[in-house]
This record gives sequence, C-alpha cells and structure tokens, in this order.
Amino acid sequence: MSKEQKGVYTGLIEKDADGNYFCGQYLLDFQYTEKSFKIGDEINIKTVIANPSDRSYNKYPQKSRNFFLANDKE
Repeated sequence: MSKEQKGVYTGLIEKDADGNYFCGQYLLDFQYTEKSFKIGDEINIKTVIANPSDRSYNKYPQKSRNFFLANDKE
C-alpha cells in the first residue's frame, strides 16, 4: 500500500445525461461502477489515468477504475 491513505479524490458517484458515471471531474469505469456501486455512494479514488475514450475525453479528461467506498478500510 502507498503512504497516501486518502487517495486522489473523495466524493459521490453521479451519472450524467450521457450515462457516464463520474465523481467530481473524474470519469469512473462504467462496468466496475455498475457491478459494485450505486449512485450516491461516497468513494475514494486511489489513482487516475488519462481517459482513453474519444467520446467522453472533452468532458472528463481523467478516468479512474481504482476506487472504493469511502467508509471501507482497504
């Protein structure tokens, strides 16, 4: 585990009009979010990458698939 326990960002999962899950300025991995979380969950984002999708890059230049519930001790 890294030294930084808090991660990059903490916030609530939201869904935009295009069906993208996001938290703050970060796009969340769709399949991982669908499978393990629900809208309104508070999460900690551990790491982010550049968003590889041309479709959503302008709205969300960064993406995460490494996040967990904020109240979970991981």
